[in-house]
Amino acid sequence: KVGPGSVIGPNSRLENAVVGAGCVIDATYLLGATLEADVQIGPFCRVRPGSHLSAGVRIGNFVEVKNARVGPGTKSAHLTYIGDADVGARVNFGCGVCIANYDGIHKHRTVIGDDCFIGCNTNLVAPVTLGDGAYTAAGSTVTEDVPPDALCIARSRQTNLPDRAKEHQKHPRK
Repeated sequence: KVGPGSVIGPNSRLENAVVGAGCVIDATYLLGATLEADVQIGPFCRVRPGSHLSAGVRIGNFVEVKNARVGPGTKSAHLTYIGDADVGARVNFGCGVCIANYDGIHKHRTVIGDDCFIGCNTNLVAPVTLGDGAYTAAGSTVTEDVPPDALCIARSRQTNLPDRAKEHQKHPRK
């Protein structure tokens, strides 16, 4: 089903999908997904079964959504995986965010509250919950719950080892 005023661009494929009014879909694959009104998605996205994108969601290039509920006004501009998650309203995903939902045996859910900011290159290792208004610093690997309005910095300090690159430079490249 496609709602009134929606535009389905070239190279898009929809199967068992519901698209609300006023959506714009560009070079995207939707399978078993629901988009509410005014969703903009693409290009080069994949929205897999069980996904529900609420009104006003913006999903950019090279984003995959799988079995996730995404709240109104949430944005993910590029290069992100949102799998097995419950995402609140007005969340911003930075570039390169990955929800690590599979431990090799079981799939786990991630819960992200309203008004969260997920910094670039953040890994959210499920199961994990981010409270409303939580922020993650770029490059963080989050393995524990983040309280509401907290800033999570979960990365090692940078270490520079002087002259260590010279060891690698001595070896010819193949």
